Amino acid sequence: MIKIFVDAARNIQTGQSAAGAVIITNKKQRQLKSALPYTKNNQEAEFLALIWALKTLYKTMDVIQLYSDSQIMIDAIHKNYAKHYQIYVDEINALTSSYDLFLSQWLPEKENLGAHNLALQALK
Repeated sequence: MIKIFVDAARNIQTGQSAAGAVIITNKKQRQLKSALPYTKNNQEAEFLALIWALKTLYKTMDVIQLYSDSQIMIDAIHKNYAKHYQIYVDEINALTSSYDLFLSQWLPEKENLGAHNLALQALK
């Protein structure tokens, strides 16, 4: 199983965004951070952060368990629909289609501090 904790950070004045992810595979943890393209809002940054994190994975036939504090993104993944972000939902589906199972779960922001702090570091 691959566990992904992902979060985005965004500077509301500049639109600059960044992503942080904690990826746990076989009890080994990787902490990743990256700048993202400029975004219109935090929700867009959250989708782009997940897409970025999925692209860092090694292609395996495995189970992915995603954790995020973005309720909008998790709901969109569960419904396979997002009015303003459907292009991102479709890309997430394409990136996860080769895995045996893709599960996603919302968690409170205070339980996602590892990914959150990495995103903040990348934003600076």
